[in-house]
Amino acid sequence: MIVWATAETGHRGSFEAFNEKFVCALGAGGVAKQKREGDLKSPAGQFPLREVLYRADRLDRPSTGLPLRPIRPSDGWCDAPSDNAYNRPVELPYHASAENLWREDNIYDLVVVIGYNDNPVRKCLGSAIFLHVATHEYGPTKGCVALAYDDLLAIVRRLDACAEILIGGPVSG
Repeated sequence: MIVWATAETGHRGSFEAFNEKFVCALGAGGVAKQKREGDLKSPAGQFPLREVLYRADRLDRPSTGLPLRPIRPSDGWCDAPSDNAYNRPVELPYHASAENLWREDNIYDLVVVIGYNDNPVRKCLGSAIFLHVATHEYGPTKGCVALAYDDLLAIVRRLDACAEILIGGPVSG
């Protein structure tokens, strides 16, 4: 899978997978070679896809070759660089800053965890980088890659344990 940012739109891009091309949204700050926590940029590079998370109360269990688990109301993802659980799943409430994965909007109804800054985790280099559902307008993300729900579901169904994503295009520092 290849994601390519376009210079004209900054946060808008193309997503190519399985000989198909899709529109995607990227971080509000575009794509960066040197991602930092909170910079609103998607990380440039090639990364493995780790697992699929989904809202079982909103959609049927998707078929995929990746590990799969339902999102619970207490699921979070630590985004506090000083915490030992930085860029790891945590149970909410959590003593440090953590993103809630059980959202009222639908963008985390289906999530693919991108293996960015996770082996090893390095403080301040970015956390919670996912492939998730885009807003209807393909609005910018906080650093993730987002696709229309139907497009994401079609891709998830074809993923296997060897799946990787390459994020590129015009990049900044």
